[in-house]
Amino acid sequence: MSRIFVTGSTDGLGKAVAQALMQQGHDMVLHARHHGRIEAVDALLSQGAEIVTGDLADLSQTKAIAEHINRTGPVDVIIHNAGIISGKALFQVNVVAPWLLSVLIARPSRMIFLSSSMHFDGRIPDTNERWEKYISTVDYSDSKLLLTTLSFALARIWEDVVINAVDPGWVATKMGGVNAPDDFTKGIETQQWLATATDACALSSGGYWHYQKQREPHKETRNSVFQEALLRYLEKITGVKIQ
Repeated sequence: MSRIFVTGSTDGLGKAVAQALMQQGHDMVLHARHHGRIEAVDALLSQGAEIVTGDLADLSQTKAIAEHINRTGPVDVIIHNAGIISGKALFQVNVVAPWLLSVLIARPSRMIFLSSSMHFDGRIPDTNERWEKYISTVDYSDSKLLLTTLSFALARIWEDVVINAVDPGWVATKMGGVNAPDDFTKGIETQQWLATATDACALSSGGYWHYQKQREPHKETRNSVFQEALLRYLEKITGVKIQ
């Protein structure tokens, strides 16, 4: 059995995949933005799940989450599930936090990044555009394009880690809304499978998955020059370098 850390796991897809993995017998480390959210996962905690709190919009709190995980023991899998759809903290929560947690937490054997089909509408910075200007106008689609690019960059560099991006579909969550058309159960199946399965497909790295099938992502997410530019910018603004 594995020890699995899921960010943003007090509701929605994060909570659902944590429940499913716990039912399989895995040790779960949940994440809540603040202590007021812990009550939402009392049932899982009573069954033995652990929890760490911290606001992913805050650089120091995100680093503290990584320190907590390392202090309490290694994890085998990280599922970067947390995300927001808009607001000043969009880039920080959707891109910077997954970067920090990936680099600062002792290397797991698998990582899963929650992408979205909306990443196809994302923009990349113009050749002559400064990253600061580009980041200041980032929207949800842009953030998912950057997150997907980050997952492929890490998969290319860390050959000893199985790293994949997942489009869970448009499902009924706080973010997706009550009228979302896709199957909620299918929205967690791919993450659950990639986190635990031992067949060759699940152990391949650098994929973009939807309903357990690989799809072609936005072509720029595979661009190594773009990947390197993103990594260097993340290193610059966080002071944390990839190892």
